[in-house]
Amino acid sequence: MLANAADLASVDGLDGLSIGRLAAVSKVSKSGIATLFGTKERLQLATVAAARERFQETVIEPARVEPRGIRRLVALFDAWIAYSRDRVFPGGCFFGAAQIDVDAKAGPVHDAVAEAMLAWDGYLTASIGYAIAQGELTADTDAAQLAFECNALLDTANGRSVLMASNAPYVRARRGLANRLLGAGADAQVVAPLAAVDDEAVAAR
Repeated sequence: MLANAADLASVDGLDGLSIGRLAAVSKVSKSGIATLFGTKERLQLATVAAARERFQETVIEPARVEPRGIRRLVALFDAWIAYSRDRVFPGGCFFGAAQIDVDAKAGPVHDAVAEAMLAWDGYLTASIGYAIAQGELTADTDAAQLAFECNALLDTANGRSVLMASNAPYVRARRGLANRLLGAGADAQVVAPLAAVDDEAVAAR
């Protein structure tokens, strides 16, 4: 049921997620859903938690097969692009859509979305930090700044892809990510596979 809720919210927004809409999609009575969650806010909070679990399973966990450092960074970026490109959530990145929905609205749902995004930022920054500590990126690299710039490329690619119904933005994001890593001193051979993926060809298969 929460999987359906997360899928709906990725398209309609968290504000558009209602007990009635979820009941129709899940083929469960409204009273049954109301009994489980009680309020729309509790449903929204449970949906954000479920979305975090799906993100963890599809982006973070697969990348952990690579050792900490630049190889894991490359794997994280590749997994994130695939997560958006392959519509793990029908509306693209769940948190990209949720951020727009709640960014100016105070309350528990806003805080839950912000916490999820800060957790990703922190994980990405720490991953960059490991690459710096291991000498795979230059010592003067600002990990938080690089994480911000890489996230900007990912978020823009996701938004443009959803809006334009095109995978071309992912190709540009890959080039931008590769260039930023190379500019920070990464080994070209390690980074090359990230930029080599043709996301437009993936869509055509």
